[in-house]
Amino acid sequence: DQNHEDLAAKVVANRNFTTSRTVDDRYGHGTHVAGIAAASTNNSKGVAGAGYNTSLMNGKVLGDNGSGNYSWIASGITWAADNGAKVINMSLGGSSSSSSLANAVNYAWSKGVVIVAAAGNSNTSSPSYPGYYGNVIAVAATDRNDVKASFSNYGSWVDIAAPGLDIYSTLPNHNNRIGLKNYGYLSGTSMATPFVAGVAALVAARYPAWTNNDIKNRLLASTDTTTGFSTTLGRVNALKS
Repeated sequence: DQNHEDLAAKVVANRNFTTSRTVDDRYGHGTHVAGIAAASTNNSKGVAGAGYNTSLMNGKVLGDNGSGNYSWIASGITWAADNGAKVINMSLGGSSSSSSLANAVNYAWSKGVVIVAAAGNSNTSSPSYPGYYGNVIAVAATDRNDVKASFSNYGSWVDIAAPGLDIYSTLPNHNNRIGLKNYGYLSGTSMATPFVAGVAALVAARYPAWTNNDIKNRLLASTDTTTGFSTTLGRVNALKS
């Protein structure tokens, strides 16, 4: 939602890659994710994004029903990489691989972009794409006790965890599919992912000479301990990073 009171000042670019007639968020999910990563801070409104002074490029890659094509996502990745994005957040995923999606991810990585994606909400170790790709940081979800959220995917391909249960963030100020307006609580690895993307932006701002691989390694090496996963998985820590 480009004119939300807590997001409007952060949006620097908009592009629609879908068949929707508008770049605006008619579903509700993207606005919630954007607030977690980059809602305005110190404005006495709503919430504060993890990325502090981070700006937002609003690339709409899923339709108004919340689903879409890998080609749309790939186009959004390429657009972001070509227009100066330092971090790409993808709170989305599918169960099958795609050469166009993989190529777009590798292209963005080659341009120095940190790429972060949701691990999925099926309580399975089965791959979710693009999270499964090697050049993507795949994010699982934890609760307030740093325990695996019941729905969160897991497995050796998942890189890091972040809070994903009952997360309060921005929602569209107009009617949407989710049915909540302005602010509200949602759960999912979709909510965990922008915490990691926001912290990646903080690290990039703090260490401007670092590569995307440097930033990824710092995030993964600076975590707090979680429990409940089948593999050792750390929860992102902004201060340590």
